[in-house]
Amino acid sequence: MISGVELVRSEWVKFRSVRGWVIGMILAALLTLLLGVFVAGNGSIGCQTSPNGPVLSGKACTPAVPIGPGGEAVTDSFYFVRQPLAGNGSITVRVTSLTGMYSNGGQQVQAGQSPLAGMTKGLVPWSKAGILITAGTRPGSAYAAMLVTGGHGVRMQYDYTHDTAGLPGLASAAAPRWLRLTRSGDVITGYDSTDGTHWAVVGTAKLAGLPAAAQAGMFVTSPLHTKTEPFFGGSSAQSGPSQATAVFDSVSLRGDWPRAAWTGANVGGGKYSPGTGIGGFHQAGRGFTVTGSGDVAPVVPGAAAGFPTTTIEQPLAGVFVGLIVIVVVAAMFVTAEYRRGLIRVTFAASPRRGRVLAAKAVVVGLVAFVIGLVGSVGAIMLGLPRLGNEGLVLLPVSLLTEARVIVGTAALVALAAVLAVALGAILRRSAAAVTAAIVVIVLPYLLAVTVLPVDVAAWVLRLTPAAGFAIQQSIPRYPQVNAIYSPAGGYYPAPVWVGFAVLCGYAVVALLAAVVLLRRRDA
Repeated sequence: MISGVELVRSEWVKFRSVRGWVIGMILAALLTLLLGVFVAGNGSIGCQTSPNGPVLSGKACTPAVPIGPGGEAVTDSFYFVRQPLAGNGSITVRVTSLTGMYSNGGQQVQAGQSPLAGMTKGLVPWSKAGILITAGTRPGSAYAAMLVTGGHGVRMQYDYTHDTAGLPGLASAAAPRWLRLTRSGDVITGYDSTDGTHWAVVGTAKLAGLPAAAQAGMFVTSPLHTKTEPFFGGSSAQSGPSQATAVFDSVSLRGDWPRAAWTGANVGGGKYSPGTGIGGFHQAGRGFTVTGSGDVAPVVPGAAAGFPTTTIEQPLAGVFVGLIVIVVVAAMFVTAEYRRGLIRVTFAASPRRGRVLAAKAVVVGLVAFVIGLVGSVGAIMLGLPRLGNEGLVLLPVSLLTEARVIVGTAALVALAAVLAVALGAILRRSAAAVTAAIVVIVLPYLLAVTVLPVDVAAWVLRLTPAAGFAIQQSIPRYPQVNAIYSPAGGYYPAPVWVGFAVLCGYAVVALLAAVVLLRRRDA
């Protein structure tokens, strides 16, 4: 009886002996690479440093984006009324009002016109006002904050990516919100209260490297107001600045405060800040009125960023086309033997048909994995520099995430090829198997990102093999950042590994069904 290794070697000899299959796999790698690089280089960002200045393009338009403590790109712009906190201590305030205004998406401000011209009164849901302890005023510094929002109640947020809910509701004179932060070394604890007497712990943060002399006080910020226009197959968005004004009173400091005068300043900002650039404060005894604009949050792709961004997976656009070629070759690797009648010879040499199918799946899966890996690595290595030259900001990710995107893409291609092999064994006819493979694997993804309404597309990308594309998502969905989280923007409804598991499940079920049918049917 032929051993498993010998069976795999035999199937590999069959595969490489057919020139068309080898050429098809090489073509898949080239399509993945070349289309990815083409998409990455198909455009350029233009900008002006002043209304009457020269028009610039490409890297000259790339903004300097701060990096947070976790290595992520962040937006860090707000108005800050502060004092130094020289050691341990606490700050307590009562917020009695939060109001704001915002621009409608796409509204253009004429030269010499105030950024507030034409704004609408109202709050952006993630407008923020509260108290903050931070390592410094350099954008990207570690921080912890207790804050009220325009539409999400009280929150404790720290180091940009962490968000914990506190009391619900909007702060007002009739329903004020008391906030407190306490510092003990590099540990910050946040509290909230409705009456200033009964306090509840909202969360605790450990800020690595928090200096002995930190900065603490009150802050206000308000992110871009995004106007979303849905259409069949997706949505588009236009963004404009907003700003908020908060009223604080009953400000109380305890601990190692030098009791210096309060000072206020805009932190962050700049040309690409998602704000009006207008901020200030007025003090009356222990009461403060503070106005600010911008955001303190991680940067996500799309209009919410306020500047052109790209991600590591963007050059992988060609994987979709290369995948079509691979599933065609994978399906024909099985059906060609049925068409020529050679399958009888194969089963005569190895009567255990399940092992034959497994050997074919191993060979095609490994070849597809290598092709996917080569194409993905090449597309990213050549595509990302072109995207940078266009003026797009690459949102950084960890090396582990980068490896997961690249290797996961290769695994996605390999699993799709294995699924196509199983469909070939089930259907036995090339045309039927190739059509089924494309309809099951490729078509759902194509429809989800181009045609289907967002809600329908989300279910398609949860329930079909196309869920596996979630493995390519590098930037997580942040609940505290209002953005368009759609497949067209690189976001998938299923978590990364859940989506990949769905594809694995389809491949396993199809292989088992194929084995059962192989054993029951004549060759």
